[in-house]
Amino acid sequence: MGNCALKVGDECSFCKQISNEDVLAFAEVTGDKNPLHLDDSYAKNTVFKERIAHGMISAGVISAAIAMKLPGPGTTYLGQSLKFTGPVKIGDTVTARLKVKEMKEKPKFTIATIETTCVNQEGRVVVEGEATVIPPECKEGKECLN
Repeated sequence: MGNCALKVGDECSFCKQISNEDVLAFAEVTGDKNPLHLDDSYAKNTVFKERIAHGMISAGVISAAIAMKLPGPGTTYLGQSLKFTGPVKIGDTVTARLKVKEMKEKPKFTIATIETTCVNQEGRVVVEGEATVIPPECKEGKECLN
């Protein structure tokens, strides 16, 4: 099975600045209206001293990097581990960095294991983890998507 020539060691990154609108939309879409993310007065009295973005927004940046860059459109997500190592503040730019760690050939498809790390604009790691995905296949006569 040819899977777009994806191989161990392949890397990419994807950036997104996290806006207040992103935080508000995420709260609305998911129902996660934790005051840590939405209420300035509440957040002032926390360890962060200000509102922070939902951790899962950074996880969404990882998902976007996988879906749009590596392996790319058509990828099937199987799993994702996440460790949140620092806050993402509103206005921060999150960069998801991906690196293919392992490729396992199965009878009908390939499973790729991808190291996933998010850093903020200062280079501080804010999320680390690992994704397992089924990369899209290259169909005969079509170019690879990644």
